[in-house]
Amino acid sequence: MHELHEIEILLVEDNSADAELTQRALRKNNLANNLVWVKDGAAALEFIFRTGSYAGRADGHPRLILLDLKLPKVDGIEVLKRLKSDSATQSIPVVMLTSSAEERDIVESYRLGVNSYLVKPVDFSEFIKVVSEAGMYWAILNKTI
Repeated sequence: MHELHEIEILLVEDNSADAELTQRALRKNNLANNLVWVKDGAAALEFIFRTGSYAGRADGHPRLILLDLKLPKVDGIEVLKRLKSDSATQSIPVVMLTSSAEERDIVESYRLGVNSYLVKPVDFSEFIKVVSEAGMYWAILNKTI
């Protein structure tokens, strides 16, 4: 099992309030120590593929990506498509964390290889619970390659 300090989560979320709630939920379980938050899909791709403003980033991939669906510049579906079509990044667990419960979004996300699709609960305490449980499972319990 990986040590807690080795966990790196990439949070891709354009809504500041949702990002803060997500980080708060992860902090509750000591999962936010090595969390990186980017606000759009283009920045997410730069971070993952170490280009643009992240070209000098240390080698290695996040252990978990929490990805919003509706993002500026490059949407979550396109980020997912790029991740899962590249052999270097296709095994990174991606959890779609979005407010969209549209069936077409869910179907398309799974077709492209998302590992989990979670609809953000409106209720604050439910939101914290969902994010905490998802973070614990994907960052701690799930075995990766």
